[in-house]
Amino acid sequence: MARPKQKSDLLDQSTAEYQRLLNWIDDLPPESQTAEFPPGTMNRNIRDILGHLHHWHLMMLEWYHVGMSGQKPEIPAPGFTWKTTPELNRKIWETCQEFSLEETRARFEKTHAAVHQLIGQHSQEELFQKKRYPWTGSTSLGAYLISATCSHYGWGLKLMKKAMKAGT
Repeated sequence: MARPKQKSDLLDQSTAEYQRLLNWIDDLPPESQTAEFPPGTMNRNIRDILGHLHHWHLMMLEWYHVGMSGQKPEIPAPGFTWKTTPELNRKIWETCQEFSLEETRARFEKTHAAVHQLIGQHSQEELFQKKRYPWTGSTSLGAYLISATCSHYGWGLKLMKKAMKAGT
C-alpha cells in the first residue's frame, strides 16, 4: 500500500490497517490470543503489541496538544531521544504488564479513535504541508499521524504473524 498523501487516503488506510489488525486477532482462537510468543522479541504477546501501539498513540496526542499550544513537545518522550527509542519501548513494555489483553485492547481502541478524530479535524493542507507547524520541524503533521497509525499497525500485524508462525 502506498504511503498516504491525501487526507482521505490517510483516513482510509488507518481504518483499513486498524481493522486488519483487529480482525486478525479476532480470527485467532482465544488461547492463541493470550499465548506467549517464542523467545527473541521484547513484545511477548498480542497484549504487549497493542499496549505499544496504544502508548505511541498517547505520545502522538501529547505531542499534538503541546505543539498546537505553541510549545515544543519533548519528542519522542521526556528523557528520551530517537536514538534511545529501544529504552523507551522497554519502559512502555513494562507499563503494559499489569493489564489484561481485554483492558489493553479497549485502551488501544479508544486512542485509535482519538487519533482518527484528530485526523478528521484537519484539512488536506494542514495535514500534508511540510513545515506548517513549528513543532513538526521539516515534516508534516500527516507524517506523524501516518507513523502513529497505518505504518505502526502494519508493523504490529507483521510482528504478530511472524511470532505466531514461529510458535507453530
